[in-house]
Amino acid sequence: MELTAGGPRKLVLGMVHLHPLPGTPFYASGGLGRIVDAAVKSARALHVGGADGCLVQTVDRVYSVADDADPARVAAMSLVVHAVVEATGGEFAVGVHMLRNAVRASLAVAKVAGGSFVRVGALVGQTLTAHGLVAPDPMQIMEYRGRIDAWGIRVIADIDSMHFQWLGGKPTAEVARHAVSTGADAVCLGHPDERATLDMIASVRAVAPGVPVILAGHTNHDNAARLLAHADGAFVGSCLETGGWGGPIDAEKVKRYVEAVRSVGERS
Repeated sequence: MELTAGGPRKLVLGMVHLHPLPGTPFYASGGLGRIVDAAVKSARALHVGGADGCLVQTVDRVYSVADDADPARVAAMSLVVHAVVEATGGEFAVGVHMLRNAVRASLAVAKVAGGSFVRVGALVGQTLTAHGLVAPDPMQIMEYRGRIDAWGIRVIADIDSMHFQWLGGKPTAEVARHAVSTGADAVCLGHPDERATLDMIASVRAVAPGVPVILAGHTNHDNAARLLAHADGAFVGSCLETGGWGGPIDAEKVKRYVEAVRSVGERS
């Protein structure tokens, strides 16, 4: 996946939300086949609608805060991601995000199953979540990335978003600098308030102009063009789904969103 700061091509990365996987408390026995089928259907809708890729994300309801994952959960995620990759073709980027912060497992799944990037909820610093304190070990993460030769798997690190806020407070731009120096290829940020999001983007651009900035949600068909005029891409979820958050992706909604985003490049 090409990640370029300030380029005309704005990445549209749709969210493929999974039901609880095997190895987690709320997995419905016998449901893995349905999970795979639903993920493939949503990924195909994103592909048909013109999105650049998708992020396959676990939604297991309760998570360990450690950088680990049950073996059954990792195996199931590998099956899902491989099926999505096979269904969408080589030009469609497929990412992995195993919540809460199973970074090494995400890297392994992406490497083995054909993914092209991972999203890391916490790469540097610490963040307090509903499931406890997430305290990543950047050295361990990057050592493992090297051990499995996953340098080609892009790392997009949250620096100020629904998944990460620096415990004790630190300017977003400073967190971005730490993340990039640690090994992130791009940073991810976002806020429900549009002005706050634009201010965060500007602060990162000021200190790290070459770092791609991906929006961490909070975009929709109405504000996508305004926000993507300043960012390099966006993770897009609920505004593309039917029946509420976590529902199937609607290809027509994807097309309308992509058209709005592509209009940014046409005007620039």
